[in-house]
Amino acid sequence: MKYYELIAPCHMGLEAVLKREIIDLGYDITEVADGRVSFQGDADAVCRANICLRTAERILIKIGSFTATTYEELFQGTKALPLDEFIPKDGKFWVTKASTVKSALFSPSDIQRVMKKAMVEGMKEAYNTSIFPEDGEEFPIRVFLYKDEVTVALDSTGVSLHKRGYRRLESQAPIAENLAAALIMLTPWHADRILIDPFCGSGTIPIEAAMIAANIAPGVHRSFNAEKWTHLITPGNWADVRQECEEEVNLDVVTDIQGYDIDPDVIEIARINADKAGVGDLIHFQTRDVAQLSHRKKYGFIITNPPYGERIGDKSNLYSLYRTLGQRYKALDDWSMYMITSFEEAQDAIGKKADKNRKIYNGMLKTYFYQYMGAKPPRRKDRTND
Repeated sequence: MKYYELIAPCHMGLEAVLKREIIDLGYDITEVADGRVSFQGDADAVCRANICLRTAERILIKIGSFTATTYEELFQGTKALPLDEFIPKDGKFWVTKASTVKSALFSPSDIQRVMKKAMVEGMKEAYNTSIFPEDGEEFPIRVFLYKDEVTVALDSTGVSLHKRGYRRLESQAPIAENLAAALIMLTPWHADRILIDPFCGSGTIPIEAAMIAANIAPGVHRSFNAEKWTHLITPGNWADVRQECEEEVNLDVVTDIQGYDIDPDVIEIARINADKAGVGDLIHFQTRDVAQLSHRKKYGFIITNPPYGERIGDKSNLYSLYRTLGQRYKALDDWSMYMITSFEEAQDAIGKKADKNRKIYNGMLKTYFYQYMGAKPPRRKDRTND
């Protein structure tokens, strides 16, 4: 059985959540760095990580690493990589992305050009051929340079893992599915607790919560680059993991998950997306203004991605919106609220400083995940009216 070092990139600030997910799948962590977590795994792990991880961006199979401060060192280091252990004689390969931080080599396009040439030369030598046709399956390669250390890896995923396949329709400025899942997983919410998103948009947070509640693996119904790499991972590996995931789904779980939006057209989009995800019966969507936010029960959760100002140009309207959210939150009985936003006056408008906040990069946008902790419910046997 061959083991690989696998690299899972994620949103900056969410490394701990992803690390916990990988450990829960049963794999050993080898490194945690800004924006990525590395772990050891076999062919089955490539399948399981792609299909099951909720917070990763993609799964990369490490080919090798070396130090380079000049393009000659980059060329020679790349040429020496054991590419033939991963890419067959007819494989089509290219550097689909190069990123560089605190390194002497800083031009992604030049890095890509030099490495592609070096890879072709290395493969010619490895396969003892003067021509490398590249007319077979595709093997996209990603490269990271950090402090002159070059890491080269195959992209086993393809389209980013946040693309679950259910969100065919979108509202304005939707939150990425893997980020939504991570926010939920940063809270103590469980399926038996109430969850409301008063700014649900196309429904991503409620849908991800329902998928967690029903134990639906996020990637079970989509495809991946590595499914075509049958010399590394057999179709049986993929089929076994998918079957196992399907058997663990529980659509009979009882939930109280709600999504509100002021726009009825957006709510209809959310319903369509939820049905596509297979969780339409687990979520109650309705057209409702945040000023109407209420619930008669105790100990619920608000988990939401309200407008930041990028979507609403008038900052005074934005302040009023957050103030209304704060007022409605205070009217709830022993609830918790978790809110991601880049709006700098959010806490002031809410009327209360968050108990905790966590810096998270939503793409290139720096946001904060504000956490307002409500009271914990009593043990289940002691509950009477919650």
